[in-house]
Amino acid sequence: MAILPVRSTYRLQLRGDRFTLADARRTVEYLHQLGVTHVYLSPVLTSTRGSTHGYDITDPTTVNPDLGGRTALRALADELRSRDMGLVVDIVPNHVGVADPRQNRWWWHVLKYGRDSEYAGYFDIDWSPDNGSGGRIALPVLRNDTDPGAMTVDRSGDEPMLAFGELRFPIADGTDNDHPLRIHDRQHYRLVNGESGVATYRRFFAVNELAGIRQENPVVFAATHSELAAWCTHDLIDGVRVDHPDGLADPAGYLRRLRELIGPRLLVIEKVLGAREPLDRTLPIDGTTGYDALADYGGVLIDPAGEPALSELSHHLVGGSGDAGWFHEAEQRAKRVVAQTILGPDVRRLVTAIELESTTPIDRPTLAAAVVELLAAIPVYRVDYAPLTELLGAVIADLTADNPGLADPLGVVIEALAGGGVAAVRFNQVCGAVTAKAVEDSVYYRAARLVSLQEVGGDPGRFGRSLNDFHQANAVRARYWPASMTTLGTHDTKRSEDVRARIGVLSQIAERWSALVLAWHLGTPCPDPGMGLFLLQNMVGVWPVGGAPDTDLRERLHAYAEKAARESGARTSWERVDNDFEWSLQEWIDAVVDGPVGAAIGELVDEIAPHGWSDALAQKLLQLAGPGIPDVYQGTELWDDSLVDPDNRRPVDFAARIRLLHTLDETPALDGTGAAKLWITAHALWLRRDRPASFVGGTYRPLHATGRHAHRVVAFGRGQPGAEPDVVAVAARHTVGLADGGWADTALTLPDATWIDRISGRRFSGTVPAGELLAGLPVALLVR
Repeated sequence: MAILPVRSTYRLQLRGDRFTLADARRTVEYLHQLGVTHVYLSPVLTSTRGSTHGYDITDPTTVNPDLGGRTALRALADELRSRDMGLVVDIVPNHVGVADPRQNRWWWHVLKYGRDSEYAGYFDIDWSPDNGSGGRIALPVLRNDTDPGAMTVDRSGDEPMLAFGELRFPIADGTDNDHPLRIHDRQHYRLVNGESGVATYRRFFAVNELAGIRQENPVVFAATHSELAAWCTHDLIDGVRVDHPDGLADPAGYLRRLRELIGPRLLVIEKVLGAREPLDRTLPIDGTTGYDALADYGGVLIDPAGEPALSELSHHLVGGSGDAGWFHEAEQRAKRVVAQTILGPDVRRLVTAIELESTTPIDRPTLAAAVVELLAAIPVYRVDYAPLTELLGAVIADLTADNPGLADPLGVVIEALAGGGVAAVRFNQVCGAVTAKAVEDSVYYRAARLVSLQEVGGDPGRFGRSLNDFHQANAVRARYWPASMTTLGTHDTKRSEDVRARIGVLSQIAERWSALVLAWHLGTPCPDPGMGLFLLQNMVGVWPVGGAPDTDLRERLHAYAEKAARESGARTSWERVDNDFEWSLQEWIDAVVDGPVGAAIGELVDEIAPHGWSDALAQKLLQLAGPGIPDVYQGTELWDDSLVDPDNRRPVDFAARIRLLHTLDETPALDGTGAAKLWITAHALWLRRDRPASFVGGTYRPLHATGRHAHRVVAFGRGQPGAEPDVVAVAARHTVGLADGGWADTALTLPDATWIDRISGRRFSGTVPAGELLAGLPVALLVR
């Protein structure tokens, strides 16, 4: 079978207990009718039993039997091929799941045989005598210092195992005839307190249950990609999504080997780009998984006029404006904390590597302090990509200028990194982990100027995108990354695309919103004002139109508040839970929902919901018609009120979507059913499937409206390479400002031709008044 070009994707989240490969197969006919060309699966390799996401893979050599195994994967691929559709798979090269050692035979073998294990080289383990665990592997599973007394020996199976609660660990041969504590002391591992700050193996960020693996080892690459190779040999897949390549020792080298393995299939990577960071064009990839595009499509809908009022409100309640300067300082503070606490073990290994690879003597505390400052100052995940060759030097120069005392220790760092050895590898791996934990998982839960901007890969200090910024980003994507994935939502986004769209409307009513929040704060004060501002925006984003939160939504809000507060780390954290604060925060949520603040939120939401729906349709159409390969995250063809995971991984009611799609025979109204969103999604996907040359690899031409409200129109043309546009996408933005007087004299001049709107069926040509073009729905998809 030939490889099928990927035109669009639909992401499915698989779970052994809720949505298997067989369930995915049953959605194929619906997805075909929706216009999707490729199903895009979450990881399918064997993961920890009961996993809700699949990224904790325990056996990379088999398809997860809980999902149906390779037979079910083949059946899904065959079902897709019968409709000229295909598969894109998600692979996880950076780490494996080790929460239950019995489920990971490689990890079990290393724990049992230590450095003599044939799998010892698969993992990035610090075996040095001064690793904090006496040269043994530290397993942070204990809760307190008295837990070792609870260890026993389990002799119920084929081999004796050291037992702690439900966990089991191997016992080295000839060491089991003694007291459990003395047996424990003879093993190649050591159970330690989770708060001890000791971690002797590289982890995924600071997640102890995910152990990093060494893809730079050809044996590891071959072992972990054997199943992928089989899929390629049998043409089961047409594309690959790579999870977190920045955690690898050599991402560029890994991607070159992967490209050799998969051939011309689509290859996109989960690359989080820093502000203004270009994607490395020397990489053998087709693009990213779309965080960069997400920021563009949402950003262009933000009203810049709201920035002053929202910055002032943030300054009053959060203690900072939330602008670029504030974010820069907040990120650096958070990075220092992360580097010195949860990622302290990784930083210590980095410092040790620098000491070993430098000939300049320096005391360790001074060197460690300089390394922390450098990690805090790096504005990207890694500095070893081709376009960033000058960045590290510039950062070090700025640091030295601000603090001359850092010159000598930073000189030692430069000497070590210049060698391109272990120190350089560890520096880039730690740098990405520090950035992720400090920014996306900390500062993004503390900042509260406009939370819809606080997404992975975003730049919240930059208040939205101008039309020029938006068109330039799309033009670059069309020219240089025509097959890059674009997205509006993933399994990792902090809130769904529709929730972000409604929150973004607050930028259009910023002064009114500020006045409301300040009044609410006086009447129903949150125990943490900044967290209150953060949560109120999210409540506005998910509040039901024409009603109040039901029991289910109230529980979801409670769960979200707990996670947000702990991620923030300001008053409570995952490591040190403040039960009193968390209880007071939950009481505040109930007081808001049940009291006058909730009533006021309900009135506000009823008023702004149509504008939120308008923005949701706008970003959906702009994404589906824009450059790149658009992904539709599961269920988001209808309104979706999801918050951060696991909320956004809830089961999707496909039966309801099938029924609605089958009943749509004319342009639906813009209302709470979401039918309008389904209508637009289907028409855009059908058009992409019918005219593929006009989209992936097609031209991109910005179109500009004229008149009083010209800035409220986003429009562009798409067409086949070298030809005039044969598709035009048009969307309204900042629609609150149209309440008085409508579109007035605003108009859009279309390229010479007669155009038919696929959404409404109406025909247009020449210069068309915006009020006529966007009557009914706030978007148009015109075809020559």
